[in-house]
Amino acid sequence: MPDGLTRCPWARREPEISYHDTEWGVPQHDDRALFELLTLEGAQAGLSWETILRKRDGYRAAFAGFDPAAVAAFDASRLAALALDPGIVRHRGKIASAVSNAAAFLAVQREFGSFDAYLWAFAGGKPIVSRRPHAEELPARTELSDRLSADLRKRGFAFVGSTIVYAFLQATGVVDDHRATCFRAKPDGSGFAP
Repeated sequence: MPDGLTRCPWARREPEISYHDTEWGVPQHDDRALFELLTLEGAQAGLSWETILRKRDGYRAAFAGFDPAAVAAFDASRLAALALDPGIVRHRGKIASAVSNAAAFLAVQREFGSFDAYLWAFAGGKPIVSRRPHAEELPARTELSDRLSADLRKRGFAFVGSTIVYAFLQATGVVDDHRATCFRAKPDGSGFAP
């Protein structure tokens, strides 16, 4: 890397580098940010994360700053307009799932007090830290992502297959998969290394 820092191998160029350096693997507890990441991970299905990161501002504008109550209230005309919005991935199924997922997200908040409480209970309330060597491949899914995916689907969420959910767990810091050689790796999974 031009800055001399060793990163996880997937962070090769912008905007992945900035995302990796400031967000990925950092424990997230804000419900709106969790809804954003869940929506973006679902939108990524079949696409590159770079594509989604480049459209992130468009998603924030299109989806009311990821306010789940506002998104849950989107009607058919709003969905039709979103399908024409070049600032997001114009996949009707993914757009509709963001709206239905917002309603399911609100139901989880009502049941557990917050989506944060629901999510982090799956990991016992603290990050699961993995420090694989640089060359070892990260898994596409795990037993944890299988369990969370199944529970989310049972609760009415869509675009939450185990692979998408594993990426969501990494994005939210529930799973900290920074490589052992990465400058961001901290043994305790608390986020940023010095």
